[in-house]
Amino acid sequence: MSDLVPARVPAAPSPLRLRGRTFDAANPAVMAIVNRTPDSFWAGNRHSDLDSALRALDEAVALGADLVDVGGVRAGQEGGEVTAHEELDRVVPFLSMARQTHPDLVLSLDTWRAEVARVAAAEAGIDLVNDTWQGADPDLVHVAAEVGAGYVVSHTGGLPPRTDPVGVTYLPEPLGVVDDALRVLREGAERAVAAGVAADRVLVDPTLDFGKTTAHSLTLLRHTEAIVALGFPVLQALSRKDFIGETLDLPADDRLEGTLAATAVAAWLGATVFRAHDVRATRRVVDMVASVRGERPPVLSVRGVPT
Repeated sequence: MSDLVPARVPAAPSPLRLRGRTFDAANPAVMAIVNRTPDSFWAGNRHSDLDSALRALDEAVALGADLVDVGGVRAGQEGGEVTAHEELDRVVPFLSMARQTHPDLVLSLDTWRAEVARVAAAEAGIDLVNDTWQGADPDLVHVAAEVGAGYVVSHTGGLPPRTDPVGVTYLPEPLGVVDDALRVLREGAERAVAAGVAADRVLVDPTLDFGKTTAHSLTLLRHTEAIVALGFPVLQALSRKDFIGETLDLPADDRLEGTLAATAVAAWLGATVFRAHDVRATRRVVDMVASVRGERPPVLSVRGVPT
């Protein structure tokens, strides 16, 4: 009899259900990013030209994207103010064409403005509202509920939209950021459900980099399992972020390997959705981790099998 202790696999996450699809430990979701801005932090994802954005969409779907997250405003302050009218001009035509060309694709809108989400839902149809700025507009969650969309609850330390973090602390260090994130995400998810968003359409996102130092982001990544334990599917937006760049001292163009390492950790610990610039590589990583966890059978299993 073997004395080996069975390997401990973190608990399976709660399922996410959007547009008739279910995403869970066996079927993790890759969320491609299409930024309709001229000033995205990574030059590889600047699609202010509509034709360029549509080509990026088609490529992402072909490479295995389950969702596409569409943003019209850069997260940071560079590039100046973008009005709600300008944001709508950037995202609505693209979303409308995306729905026409890919009718079954899950479409997500990255915005903090309720008015933008309401118009985009009416004119183009959206399946998910990605509220990246921790409910800065308290009406946004109600718009998501009204239009039957899912909703992303984020943790940004309470900073106003497009604010770069300076002198950020979460006491007591080093785990204060985990306590704060768990509290904010739990309360935000409860508000979303109370507003009428179905629980299996609520995502929680620790929102690494936003309102955080690199040490904070690394700490939260290590504690993904605690976020999963809140009982809602977890979104991890890791792709080419500054915490990876600072950890490895690399510019955005050279952060793919670091991103994939972080993605593998988050997938093993139970995250469900992965927001990614590099769709094919991310797809392969999360599917492989799902198989290592024992949730997803191999596509082929012929090596060493008797014929």
